[in-house]
Amino acid sequence: MEQNNTAKYFKYAIGEIILVMVGILLALQVNNWNENRKNRQFESEIIALIDNNLLKDSMSLAVELKRAKLAISTTEHLLHEIDQGIYSDSLNYMMGKIINFQRFKSQSSAFEVLKSKGIENIRNKQLQLELITYYDEILFSVYESCLDVEKSFNTDWIPLIKHEFSDFKWLEFCVPIDSKSFFEKPSTIVLFKLFKDNRVGQVDIMEKAIAKITVIRNLIKSDTI
Repeated sequence: MEQNNTAKYFKYAIGEIILVMVGILLALQVNNWNENRKNRQFESEIIALIDNNLLKDSMSLAVELKRAKLAISTTEHLLHEIDQGIYSDSLNYMMGKIINFQRFKSQSSAFEVLKSKGIENIRNKQLQLELITYYDEILFSVYESCLDVEKSFNTDWIPLIKHEFSDFKWLEFCVPIDSKSFFEKPSTIVLFKLFKDNRVGQVDIMEKAIAKITVIRNLIKSDTI
């Protein structure tokens, strides 16, 4: 300073500041790059897990859908037989396919992890929306439809099984004490029709769920090509 080197000193100081700032910016850039790399790795891994969960859901739903459709067609056949006044033993085996319920449990662990980390980790906005629709809306309806069938079984059928059936084996047969008397009751026919309506609602929502899974998995496939 005493030797009139003020200008040189300030230039040196400014240069040092610029170097420090450049170093900080580079460090931030590297940090951001690392974070983005981690986010993209997480996105890739979680999408793969979700896709696997959806495949399992689709397979489980297909099994339940087949059972529900069988129960509907069997109910229609049984009602036709009753309408014709035919009370053969075959009705007992038909009822085995009708008077039952199955529980469904979605494989949603991967989506729960995604929600905890933030749905915004999925860059594809349409995929975000479809996932939310499936897991938070459609699955709720699937569970409700299954619960309706289960409630009807427990509330409507269990009392009849206890008091009006001489034998019962899950998914195989139901044997009324007096078939003719049992099937000629109007309340029995109404009960079969109500149970069938519950199954029809179940089929409708399960088909929607399977269709939504197909949409989501196609989006995932197109994103990874």
